[in-house]
Amino acid sequence: MAGKAPLLIIAAGGTGGHMFPAQALAEAMLELGWRVKLSTDERGARYTGAFPEAVQIEKVGSATFARGGVLAKLAVPFRIAGGTLAAAAQMVSDKPAVVVGFGGYPSIPALAAATLLGLPRAIHEQNGVLGRVNELFAKRVQAVACGTWPSALPEGVEGRDIGNPVRGAIFERAGAPYIPPGDYPMSILVMGGSQGARILSDVVPEALTSLPEPHRHQLRISHQARAEDAERVTQHYAEAGMEADVQPFFHDVPERMAEAQLVISRAGASSVADLSVIGRPSVLIPYAAATGDHQSANARGLVDAGAAVLIPEKRLDPASLAEQVQAILENPGGAAQMAMAALRTGKPDATERLVALVLELSGAEAITQDTTTG
Repeated sequence: MAGKAPLLIIAAGGTGGHMFPAQALAEAMLELGWRVKLSTDERGARYTGAFPEAVQIEKVGSATFARGGVLAKLAVPFRIAGGTLAAAAQMVSDKPAVVVGFGGYPSIPALAAATLLGLPRAIHEQNGVLGRVNELFAKRVQAVACGTWPSALPEGVEGRDIGNPVRGAIFERAGAPYIPPGDYPMSILVMGGSQGARILSDVVPEALTSLPEPHRHQLRISHQARAEDAERVTQHYAEAGMEADVQPFFHDVPERMAEAQLVISRAGASSVADLSVIGRPSVLIPYAAATGDHQSANARGLVDAGAAVLIPEKRLDPASLAEQVQAILENPGGAAQMAMAALRTGKPDATERLVALVLELSGAEAITQDTTTG
């Protein structure tokens, strides 16, 4: 190919839910020889440490009405307009072949600029309900890629069942052999996500320490808890004589999930995707304050497949959770079926599907066909 390699601009906000699939796409497009730029704001740029060095970070001004006082809210349209003009100027000087937004208010300027310039563009929504920014652009892009299927979409908008790309460390453990519960040490992974983890720290330790013998002393617990909750959670397990590793953040979630007999988790899009790619039984407690109750929508696929048990937050208490955990631990055949059911819902090829969509929008149809075979 003569001249510069084609350019993909990825626009994303600053949470893991937005950044994990964005990073996966960036890595895959770099491998195909494309250039990749990430368009985000000052806050989003702080979450880009895991992106490949070859990805150029472009910071543009953006803002949200959800934060700040009256003056800050009045300034929002002007900050977004300024960011959009800056993004448009950058696109004129270095024209992208495709622009893909992953949600979050920092993605607004790049998507708005691409719309103004008539460039090929798409959005990827991780959750089963569109976030506010993706809902705004759903009718202004050529394709809406859905990480959770089915997704609730505006009337007249057709989504594409793409799936949520997972990190390489998760993909490496896709379909890892599952050891059902039995009369030996067993592992439980407890993940609260970046928001709303406190209720899990309030309920899960009491539930697990109320389990009958010999379960209590067979369990090896990995519990993600907020820093301010870690000491009391650790103490609760210790007083019951249970082995527990309590940390605010686990850097080795793929390993811990692959070793687990059961996962107790929120139903964030990335967590659900990880569970389905590795294939593990789970008890899911959707975050009740999530916009549009999107975590319940995220969980639906695993629950309908028989891979997960869902407990609404308003019904979560130690007794109900302990009952579900005990039922799974005492039914190894059922637990193995849950693990297999989780795998059947998974889309380990989600990154390839998203790459194919980008190539299609860019006009590289022949390459698209190559990436979707096999």
